[in-house]
This record gives sequence, C-alpha cells and structure tokens, in this order.
Amino acid sequence: MTVGVAVIVAAATVAITQVVSGSPQRPGRQAKATVTTGRGVRKQHRTSTPAKTSVFLGSYGEESSAVIAQNLLPGTTTWKISGTPATGSIAGFANTTYASTGQQVVFYVSTTAPQFQAVAYRMGYYQGKGGRQVWSSAEVPGKVQPACPLTPGINMVSCDNWTPSFTMTVTTAFMQGDYLIKLTGSGNQQSYVLLTIWDPSSTAAYLVMSRSLTEEGWNTYGGYSYYQGRGPCTLGQTGSYPPCNRARVVSFDRPMATGQGASDFLGNEYPLVRLMEEHGLDVAYCTDITVDEHPTVLAHHRVLLSLGHDETWTTTERQAAQTALAHGMNLAFMGAAPMVRHSRLQASPLGPDREEVDYRNSNEDPLNGTGHTATVTGNTFATPPTNDPPTALVGGEYSGYMDPKAAPLPLVVHQATSWLFKGTGLKSGTSVSGVIASDIQHVDPTSSPSNLEVLAHSPVPLTEAYTNQGSWSGKTYADTTYYTQTPGNGGVFQSGTVNWINALNPCLANGGTCANATLQKITGNLLWLFGQGPAGNLEPSSSNVSGVTPPGS
Repeated sequence: MTVGVAVIVAAATVAITQVVSGSPQRPGRQAKATVTTGRGVRKQHRTSTPAKTSVFLGSYGEESSAVIAQNLLPGTTTWKISGTPATGSIAGFANTTYASTGQQVVFYVSTTAPQFQAVAYRMGYYQGKGGRQVWSSAEVPGKVQPACPLTPGINMVSCDNWTPSFTMTVTTAFMQGDYLIKLTGSGNQQSYVLLTIWDPSSTAAYLVMSRSLTEEGWNTYGGYSYYQGRGPCTLGQTGSYPPCNRARVVSFDRPMATGQGASDFLGNEYPLVRLMEEHGLDVAYCTDITVDEHPTVLAHHRVLLSLGHDETWTTTERQAAQTALAHGMNLAFMGAAPMVRHSRLQASPLGPDREEVDYRNSNEDPLNGTGHTATVTGNTFATPPTNDPPTALVGGEYSGYMDPKAAPLPLVVHQATSWLFKGTGLKSGTSVSGVIASDIQHVDPTSSPSNLEVLAHSPVPLTEAYTNQGSWSGKTYADTTYYTQTPGNGGVFQSGTVNWINALNPCLANGGTCANATLQKITGNLLWLFGQGPAGNLEPSSSNVSGVTPPGS
C-alpha cells in the first residue's frame, strides 16, 4: 500500500474498519475537488454515496476509499498451505460458487482427520501478506465420505451423496471479494474451497469475473473432465479428439482435483486481484455463473475483467457481455482462448445450476435438432449448429499453445505510441520478458474488427508451440489487441496469452523469476483507461493490421 493511499483514508479508516459489505455506490460523475496525497500527486477527487466512502482517479485507475481501508486492516500469510501431513487427506466443496450477505453456504468435506477447522480468508493485498482472516469455524468432526458415483454415458462424477459437514453464514464482515476457505485437519491435512462473495447492489468501476465454468471443465476429480476420462468410449464416438471417454456433463458437487482445491486461482486470477487491491481500485467481484444467472449485473459496472484461461462460457453470459459492450462497457480479456467453448447449466440434487453441460459434439447433445440452436454444445461456439465464432467480439482468435516445459517468451511491443505503453519507456520492437506462455491468441484479419489495433506482436517459435493458424519462417505470433465498439464506444482489450496474469505475480510459486514491474505498469495503464468509462471516448482505435510484419502474420 503506498504512502499516498494511506494518507487519503487516514481519517476514514476508523469509520470503515467494521468492514463494509460491497463497493461504494457510484451514481455517476460528480463534483470534483482536488486533493493532494502524501506522495505529492494531485488527484481528482469525486465524492459518492454513502458519505463514508469516496471514489477518485489514481495512477492505476478508479480508486475506492473502502477498498483502500480494507487493505489497511491486518493481513496474514496463514492462508497459505504449509507443511506436509504425515498421512491422510482432506477435500471439500461448497453448495455454491458465489454468495452474498445473509446467505448460508453449506460445505461438504471428506477427511481422514478425526477433526478439522475451516477458516475463510479474503484475498487481496493486506500490506503484502495477501489475505485477511474473516471467519473461522469451531472444530468440526471429520469423516470419510462415500465414493462419488459415476453417471454412465455422460461420465459425470458427482459427490451429491455426501452429507453436509458445516454451514457458514455470510455476514457483513465478508466484504465482497474472492475467498479461499482453508480446511485444516487435526493432522495438518490442508486444502482449499473457492468462494466468491458478491454485492448485488455494487456499482464499482471494475467487475472481476471468476472462471468457475472453465475450472470445473478441467476438474479431473474422480477421473473425468471434458478433456480426460477412463475406460472405453461412450455414446458411440470414435476418433482421437476430443477423448471419446470424456465427461459430457461435469458437476460442481465435488472438490477440485488440482491446486490443493484452489484449481488455478493462485496463478490465473489472484495476481490481478492482488494488484488491483494493492492500488485500492474500485473493484467488485462475481463469477461467470453470477453473470449467467444475473446478466443485468454488467450494466452496473464500467469494466468486465475476463481472467486467465477463461475459455468456457454460456450463451447467456456471452450475450450479456455483447449487450454491455454495445452500451459502453469495456471488456478486458486478460487471457488467451476466451469464449472458445460453449456450455450450459442445469440443476443437481444440491441446487440450481450445479451441473455444467458441454457435449463437445452436437450430434450427441439431446438439444440438437430441438430448435435450441444457441445452447447446443458443439466443440466450440464456432462449430455447427451455433456457427458463432467469438473472434469479432474478442478481437483475436485462439491459435494454439506453447509447450508447458518451455520458458515464457517476451512480449514484443508493436505500437509503442499506444496508451497501453505510456510511461514505460518502451519502443516498438522492444520486449517485456516472461509474458508469453500457455495458450496464445492471433489476429485473423478476415474476421477481426475493421478498426483493430495490434499493440504487441510476439514471435513464438514452432519448436516450442503448436498452432494451426499459419507459420512464418518457423514462427507463429501471439497478438495483443485493442479496438473500440460503435455504438457505445466501449473498448475491448485482449492480452494474447494465458500467462499475462500469472506474470504479474509478486513472486512465482517456484521461487524463480519475479514480477516484471513494466508489465504491472502496462496493466495499470489498461485499468486507468478502462475504469473511466467507454474507452473510445478517450482513445478511439484505428486499424494498424496492414502494418504488421511479416505480412499476414
């Protein structure tokens, strides 16, 4: 937390210490008053309701005194999983991916420990410690839950046969945000359950959307995901891809198999959350399921942040984003391959929208031929019968992936005069190390918006990557792009790589390369522009695709 930020809220901290629920209300631009922070930077200060919070434009974007004050509260590093138990295990899940004040969240836990405890941590900055303890349970009796049955044919593993272990009430102490619920057994067995707390009344500038659909689609708990299965082929499919023994429906009623229960939250989501909270940005939180169930939530915010590897969307979620963009909302796709795969939701025995459907083959989907074309799950949105590729919306096309063993490659600047690189000292052709990895995105001039700007054009040797989108002297390219939409003047940014958020990490989990301050500044420039409203009002885009070299790349 910077000195200037602390000065701004010193007088307000006492009033806000009883943690507020949700972000300050933002009814629109209001009268301005100039204030001076402790770092000597003059900022335009805008009051907003309620009176104890305020929102103002800072160096990284729209800041909120409520978020600043929240991150001045005591932090802790006990949210981290540490040590290895001699024996045993613990894993669990909640009956929802998101909740709001007053809601009771039910947790289902299976453990070999005689007893365990659950602690809820709000993830943020908190003086560099990264999390704050908000709630803890009493000691809970542990038990080994029954095996989770497999539904033949669709290969869905569901643990809806587990019995509840404990219930947590979301009180006003839970400020909206992303939470890790840490489960610790009496033998030091440890794991996480992910939960987002949202505020339906928030009008914060930024809306961070967690990727529940993608995470669950990759979840291999019980041996089955959309990309992996066991045993013989099902539903009669032949061929090598997608795997014929994969799941066609996946259930949220099971633990996450990876990330010690956190999936890839700590790499593909948390580094951006931490950066935004560190700078006190006016941020609200939701999940993609929130948007599917409450699509009008996007109308209350200025920026939707789609996080790393956000590949799976529902039709309702996509339509909500398109509508919001047409009305001036900015969209920031912070990872490659956004909106590639097409799913829908249905109820489970534990509640609504607890099962995610993606046959990845329209011929197998029971809705095929029923008239529900927009929700039939072919392999992608682009495949029949949907026939609706997201390239024109996103600004680029999924083009492949790098070898997971390959080191991240540099982001190479193409248009240094862009607002994205302001204050970095970068020139066209210079690079930012350690950014390009995992899935990559590429410009397709035949289907991209006519006013698309390529901001970075980063070479990827085909010795380290797979692509079916072309080759130029043994290379393909990861493209970072921007365009503005008419009507509405909303801006759309796409990073070109899944690894963008992970590269913001203060220190990577393997103890190797630490964050590149230049990439943090670039991200700050994005948040600064997008947080002020329709980006086209300040920085309308103009096509430069014809100037990208080699031609066609």
